[in-house]
Amino acid sequence: MRTRQKPTLSAGEQAVLDGVTVRLVESGERERFDQLLVEQHYLHNAEMVGERLCYVAEWQGQWLALLSWSAPAYRLKPRESWIGWTEGQRRRRLGLVVNNSRFLILEHAHYPNLASRVMRLCTDRLSEDWEKYWNHALLVAESFVDVQVFRGTCYKVSGWQELGLTQGYGRKRGDFYLKHDRPKQLWVRELHPGARELLKARTLPPKYAVVEDRTEPVCEATPEDLGEARKFFERVADWRKKIGDYCCAGLVALVACASLCGVQRGQRDLAAFARTLSSPQLRALGFRKKGRPRRYHPPSETTFYRFLTGVDSDSLQEALLAWQDWRLGARRSDDDVLSLDGKTLLSSQGVEVVSAYAVKSGRWIGSRIVEQKSNEIPAAQQLLRDIPVREGDKVTLDALHTQHETAQIIVQERGVDYLLCVKGNQPGIAETLMGQGASRRAFPPYTSDGLGGAV
Repeated sequence: MRTRQKPTLSAGEQAVLDGVTVRLVESGERERFDQLLVEQHYLHNAEMVGERLCYVAEWQGQWLALLSWSAPAYRLKPRESWIGWTEGQRRRRLGLVVNNSRFLILEHAHYPNLASRVMRLCTDRLSEDWEKYWNHALLVAESFVDVQVFRGTCYKVSGWQELGLTQGYGRKRGDFYLKHDRPKQLWVRELHPGARELLKARTLPPKYAVVEDRTEPVCEATPEDLGEARKFFERVADWRKKIGDYCCAGLVALVACASLCGVQRGQRDLAAFARTLSSPQLRALGFRKKGRPRRYHPPSETTFYRFLTGVDSDSLQEALLAWQDWRLGARRSDDDVLSLDGKTLLSSQGVEVVSAYAVKSGRWIGSRIVEQKSNEIPAAQQLLRDIPVREGDKVTLDALHTQHETAQIIVQERGVDYLLCVKGNQPGIAETLMGQGASRRAFPPYTSDGLGGAV
């Protein structure tokens, strides 16, 4: 029986394989790159979607192959199953996947093994180049092979894995797909060891997490969860004489969900977040259908503005704290250090709020708005009178709140302990403490930048 021998290369062919290099296409070469794809690639198209990079493989200045990488397919059941990530992770981390949208060996350069050599050279540098140009690294590459034209051999020998056939749909624009009845092989490759584990991990390393930071928040709560929250927030008083299409309880539930998903910049972002809700989610929030044909519409910016400016803050806080207890349970006994701090709210035209948190768990305890033409001290003192405290709790505040009245509220009115800071600009208190045995080294001299020691 005759055995089939592997093809051997001539000296010239081996020299090409040894000397071929892969580099990024320069801006002045892009027209030539696109023209060659249109002329010689079987799709006769050079268009790409989303973030992209283009490469050329060359030997002694002669172009041998072209590769382009761009945005991945939005949804692929075989890929999602292979990675094992959740729907929310897929939406937030899809930018860590890249698609080999075009791969062309030019007509004059069909050397044996050239395709696999070029692919290996390109994937070895792809993630680093992507991080340089798009400010984030990559974890997985994917590619589609039309089985009516190719066999995917270069992917197989380059370390790619075949996941099966697609269902025969192609993206035309955005999320719109048309059936083309030409299923393709789906090939994938990890660009980093353990890439799949990272993609489905609870948190991502910083070099990859930047992709999640760019993703617009989307409501991932189920209609059942939103319905439960709406019923819970029915205790919030509705100040409006005419309720209209959006009940107060549903708006509170929606704003609470948006805040948990990272929406922070007011009614415009709230309206954008609301537009991501499905009809079942809007129905669960108790919103009404309107228009012809009648259907659910998300609240607009003006709806959120009227709600945020009119809702009673005390009633809302009481409901939110009760909801937090319902979701998380009671505060644990060892979570006994409470911290008060003041912050200026984003996009609020200078509105300041003093809030109390449990240090160990980060649990919110309560908040109080700083009145106009006032400061944090009265707001913090009122907050200390309002928040729930337990025997054995300890309250800590920064040096601004090292006041006799504040300490008296904590100890005498609330019956808990305090840890207050003392800076070098409070010489009287510092001298008193040193008289009680504190070291002078704990109180560096007050400086012009306002910094000093603390105990």
